[in-house]
Amino acid sequence: MSKLPRSHELLSCEESRLLVIDMQQKLVPIVQQASEITSNCLKLIEAAKLLNIPIAATEQYPKGLGPTIDQLAEHLPAPIEKIDFSCANSLNWGLAQDDPQSRFKIVIAGIETHVCVLQTVFDLMAVGYRVYVAVDAISSRKQLDQEIALRRMAAGGATLTTTESVIFEWSERAGTPEFKQLSRLVTGRPAV
Repeated sequence: MSKLPRSHELLSCEESRLLVIDMQQKLVPIVQQASEITSNCLKLIEAAKLLNIPIAATEQYPKGLGPTIDQLAEHLPAPIEKIDFSCANSLNWGLAQDDPQSRFKIVIAGIETHVCVLQTVFDLMAVGYRVYVAVDAISSRKQLDQEIALRRMAAGGATLTTTESVIFEWSERAGTPEFKQLSRLVTGRPAV
């Protein structure tokens, strides 16, 4: 029996990129659940590295808001500096249909949900990317801003997901050496 094709709604290693937005020294301490957001961003980064998924990171006006926090900076490529709230133009990815690597599914993590994350999500979708927002890896200073931004993104066509869902969709199956490492990453338990 031949294997059925996977749903186009699911993430795959071959079609994905990870984008970590503005996890900076002066921003992270003032958002809600900063510790959890940082931990989940790190999980996504480590999973992407393990699975050879390209990672991009940005910094919003680093002269004023500081660099990326140390916990993440050592695991990320050099961040792209920007002053626009949306990352889309700074990334120089162009249209999704023109992406030579066919990496048109973008997983988003970072801050702030209602500013840079939201504007990036909408701009990337406008040029053909499918956007997956890891809701437990994003945050804002105020809960209402977070809630309204999530509603807008979902209503606009972004897929809301979680860090663990992203990691297991990237993995696709159990029993591989990568799965064992990813499982340990998600659960925090030693590999068996």
